[in-house]
Amino acid sequence: MNLKELSRAVEQIAEEKGLKPEVVLETVEHAIAAAYKKEYGRRGEIIRAKLDPETGEVKFWQVKLVVDPTEVRIEDEAEEENTPAQKGKELAQKESRAKETRAGAESQQGEEEKKLPRFHPERHIFLEEARKIKPDAQVGDELIFPLEPKEDFGRIAAQAAKQVILQKLRESERQSILEEWRDKEGQIVSGVVQRFERGHVYVDLGRTVGVMFANESVPGEHYRTGERLRFLVLAVQEETRTPGIVLSRSHPDFVAKLFEMEVPELADGVCEIKAIAREPGSRTKIAVASYEEGVDPVGACVGQRGTRVMAVNNELGQEKIDIVEWVEDPAQFVANALSPAKVTSVEVLPRREARVYVPEDQLSLAIGRGGQNVRLAAKLTGWKIDVRSQTRPEEVQEGGIAEARSESVPEEEEQAAEQNAQETGGEEEHGGTEAEDVSTASATEEKVQENALQEAPGDKK
Repeated sequence: MNLKELSRAVEQIAEEKGLKPEVVLETVEHAIAAAYKKEYGRRGEIIRAKLDPETGEVKFWQVKLVVDPTEVRIEDEAEEENTPAQKGKELAQKESRAKETRAGAESQQGEEEKKLPRFHPERHIFLEEARKIKPDAQVGDELIFPLEPKEDFGRIAAQAAKQVILQKLRESERQSILEEWRDKEGQIVSGVVQRFERGHVYVDLGRTVGVMFANESVPGEHYRTGERLRFLVLAVQEETRTPGIVLSRSHPDFVAKLFEMEVPELADGVCEIKAIAREPGSRTKIAVASYEEGVDPVGACVGQRGTRVMAVNNELGQEKIDIVEWVEDPAQFVANALSPAKVTSVEVLPRREARVYVPEDQLSLAIGRGGQNVRLAAKLTGWKIDVRSQTRPEEVQEGGIAEARSESVPEEEEQAAEQNAQETGGEEEHGGTEAEDVSTASATEEKVQENALQEAPGDKK
């Protein structure tokens, strides 16, 4: 093995893999030490190597730990050389003696379990012997003993070193990628579509490959190999063989993060996305609030002549976006959430329910196609919404009731809503169809699939 060439390769490997040169050098030294021990070492030995990157010269040491004779268990080597028959006879005798003394030995069992570590001459040295070599040696110190370099450190050792080096480099690169991507969780990244496999999309992210599972893609979107797109980093799976970068384009936070990139007021904290409800590929509703007087949160997100919302729309394709103002008053918030429909009045009922009355010509708009508008409004607000015509208030409309249950609703807020409804003479609960939970810009991430990101061959054609 040409160690001089190996040492020169350290810097090149470090640069290619994005690793620190000292990490690669340490990995190479561990590999060389392991190969040396396999070829020439003895069982139990601790061998270390030091490679000079400039000259390619390598030195080897045997390391021994200084121990106190009273703190280790010394076994008679002669016992290990006994024949199997002798060992069997001794074992039978020991079992017999154990049965006789078992009754009285229970009190000492705890101490017997605390066995001292076994003394191994290849890795341990007694304090007295150590002080003959190093007068100031103490228990716990390590003494090093130089080993003779072998001229025939040959092909087998070189191959072993190569395998260990590759393994260590993979581990180091994996850890480096984890450190890089751990902080990107919940952020928007750009990647190139690499290939498709069983409905999943694999994305080239540079040093690693991310995966967008089928249920994280947007219905109706068609992806092409080589196409560059934006993705939300949904999770970083550290337990997999390769760092699993799970991506999403259907998560509500994807839209929220796109707006934060386009709207400075959101990035600066002047405005905030308070809630978001999304049916990917079809429609999204966003509730925004302003913390600075004079700043219109809806106008800030829409932008001059709609430039900001159009920039987000360009990324989402045909998906429609409704931006409404978030307010503390639940009746007003429910009315806002049903935008673009015009609401006549909102009746607040117990248990976070609201009955909404709209003009006859606004009824279909308020309900939406297939009940989508009222369904998204229910998700956005966390309230069960019953939309009715102002001229036919007693008639329940088909698709006009949607319910969104949120476990995160504080108990005191629910009690306040019930009290408010009672004060206004609210009616009894009405049944309806159940929708999904409310999604907010800071909502908990969806459960990450347990599929491990696997290394796979090149693009499918």
